[in-house]
This record gives sequence, structure tokens and C-alpha cells, in this order.
Amino acid sequence: QVQLVESGGGLVQAGGSLRLSCAASGRTFSRYTMGWFRQAPGKEREFVARISWSGGSTDYADSVKGRFTISRDNAKSTAYLQMNSLKPEDTAVYYCAAGITWPPKYNYWGQGTQVTVSS
Repeated sequence: QVQLVESGGGLVQAGGSLRLSCAASGRTFSRYTMGWFRQAPGKEREFVARISWSGGSTDYADSVKGRFTISRDNAKSTAYLQMNSLKPEDTAVYYCAAGITWPPKYNYWGQGTQVTVSS
């Protein structure tokens, strides 16, 4: 099993940056695809980014492409989401998830961290 804890959220102005972290505990972190999702008020949860177990393959939602970067450090059992040029539309609760396959089926989810971007 894997337990995931997100951190790094907060309130920033449009154009600013944040880096979210997803710390994992449990076995075999390096074998999991890691993903980031978000859920804005009144909307369904949506895919943001994912990264393969090796770090060699990534995928991004069109809405964040070129602004967000997903990465991972398997030695630290941590995944990251670097968010630059933030927009008010990025305001959401951001969730980290872990899955096995590519494309992954996500088996584990964190509790989420709030990101609020003001105009």
C-alpha cells in the first residue's frame, strides 16, 4: 500500500508560482505512475499531469501545458508539481494519486491541498 500526503498549496497572485509536493510512504514507490488532479468549486475532478515510474514519460492537460511541470524523486519517494504563470482558473484543490500502469489506474489518493490564485 501507498499513503500520499500533498503539501505546498497556498494563496498566490496571478502570474505567481507554487511547487506542490506529494510525499509517499509505503512500499515500491518507484514502480508507480504518479498523477496530479484538481477539483475546482462546482466542477468535477480533472486530470492535470502524470509521470511514469521512470520519469521518462509525462503527460499534461492542455490547460496547463507549458506552465506546469511534473517531476519525481524516487530516492525521496516524492512527486512534485511545479506551477508557473498561475491563473485564477487554476484555483482548485490539488490531489496526488498513484497507479500501476501507463496510462495508470490510480489506486491511491492523497487528501488534497488548496491552491488559490487571486486576480
